[in-house]
Amino acid sequence: MAIVVSIFPVLLWTMMAFQANLLQTKGIQVLPPVNFTLTVSALAEVLLQWKPNPDQEKNDTVKYDVEIMTPEQEMYDTKKTCSTRTAVLHNGFSARIRTLLHYNNSEIKSNWVTAKLKAPPGAVETSVTNLSCVIYTAINNTASLHCTWLAGKTAPEDAKYFLFYRYNSYTEECQEYSKDKWGRNIGCRFSNTYIKPGETDQVVIIHINGSSKDTAIKPFEELFNQNAIEKVNPPRKVTVSLKQNNLLVKWEMPVSSFLEECFEYELNIYNWKMGYKQILETTLHSFSLTIDDTCRYSIQIRANRQSWCDEGFWSDWTEPLYIGKNQPRTPIDFKAYTVLIMLIASICSMALLIAIICRKYHLWSRLFPPIPTPQNGFKNLFLNKSYQRAHTCTSETETEVGSCFEDLGSYVEDVYSDVLEDSVI
Repeated sequence: MAIVVSIFPVLLWTMMAFQANLLQTKGIQVLPPVNFTLTVSALAEVLLQWKPNPDQEKNDTVKYDVEIMTPEQEMYDTKKTCSTRTAVLHNGFSARIRTLLHYNNSEIKSNWVTAKLKAPPGAVETSVTNLSCVIYTAINNTASLHCTWLAGKTAPEDAKYFLFYRYNSYTEECQEYSKDKWGRNIGCRFSNTYIKPGETDQVVIIHINGSSKDTAIKPFEELFNQNAIEKVNPPRKVTVSLKQNNLLVKWEMPVSSFLEECFEYELNIYNWKMGYKQILETTLHSFSLTIDDTCRYSIQIRANRQSWCDEGFWSDWTEPLYIGKNQPRTPIDFKAYTVLIMLIASICSMALLIAIICRKYHLWSRLFPPIPTPQNGFKNLFLNKSYQRAHTCTSETETEVGSCFEDLGSYVEDVYSDVLEDSVI
C-alpha cells in the first residue's frame, strides 16, 4: 500500500508533463511574463508589477504563480498583473513569477522570471537592536505608541536615529525622543496615533534609519501584530468589603473594544501582619476568599486578554486597597493564654517550695528510711587483724591496745552510719 501511495504522485506528475508536451506539440505555448519589476511603495511595502508576454495568446484561463523568496518564503497565484506585499526590507527582497495556463483539465507553466531589491546601504551592526513597542489605549479610545531600542554595536557616538511608524496608509515620524548618555535617540513616544484600538489582524510597521558624519547607518524594520503589543488597561471600579472573615472583591472590565469574556485577571493579596502574598487567577468580575480578620490586607488587580482572544501585555496593577487592621487575638483567646501561663507558674512554685521543706526537715529520710545493708566484710577483716596484733603485745599494753581498737571500731561504725544516712537523704 505504501509503495502505491509513493508512486502515485510520480505518475500524476508524469501524466501532467505528458499532457503539457502534447499541448505544446499542438502549437499551444505558455510564455513567461515581461517587464517584471519590484518597487518600494511605502515603509516595508513592495509593489510587484509585470506584463503578459505580447506573444502569448489571449486566454481567460491564464494566471500567474508568484513566489516570494526573501525575506520570508511565500507562494500564491493571481490573475492580476500586479501585487503588493508587506515585508521587512533592510536585508533586501527577491521574488519570481511565471505564467500558468489551464487547458482541457491540463496545466502548463512557463519558465520563471526573477527580480530583486538590494539591501539598503549601511555599515555592519550600526542598525538598532532590541526594538520593542507597546500600544496604550486611553479612556477616549485613542491609542499611543511607545518604542525603545539600543544603538548598534558599532554605531558611532554621533549616530542619530529616526523612527517612523506606518499603520495602513498612514505614516508618521517621531517628534518626541528619549536619549542615551551620548545623546543618541533610543526611545520614541507618540501621544496620539492613527492606530485603532481593538482592530484584529492589523500590522504596525516600525522603520528606524539613521545618520552619522563618517559612517552610513543601516536601517532596520520590524512588523508588529497590533494586538500582540497592546497593553491592556487596568480593571475599573475596584471595591473590597469584609464580612466577618469573608473578603469580597469586585471590579469592572478594563476600557477596551474587546468583549468582557476575553479578559482574565490576577489578584495580588498581601497580608501585612504575616508578611506574605497570594497571587490568585480568575475570569470573573468578583472574587471571594476566607481570611484572618485580625490581619491587615492590601488588594491589587491586573488584567489581560486570554490567549484565544489575542493576548497582549498584562496591565499595570491597580492602586492598592486596604482592609482590616492588625489586632491581637480575641479576648477569650488572650484570657485562656493568661490562665495557662499562671497555672504553669503556680505548679512550678509549689514544687520548688515542697522540695525546700523536705530538704530542711529531712522528710525524705523519714518518709523513705534507708534500706539495711549487709555486714561490711572489709571492716570485720580490719578489726580481726587488729585484734590478733593486740594479743601479741605484753599484758600491760594488751589492755591499752584493746581499748584503743575498740574505740577505733566504734568511731568507724558511727562515721559509716552518718555517710549512709546522708546518701539516702
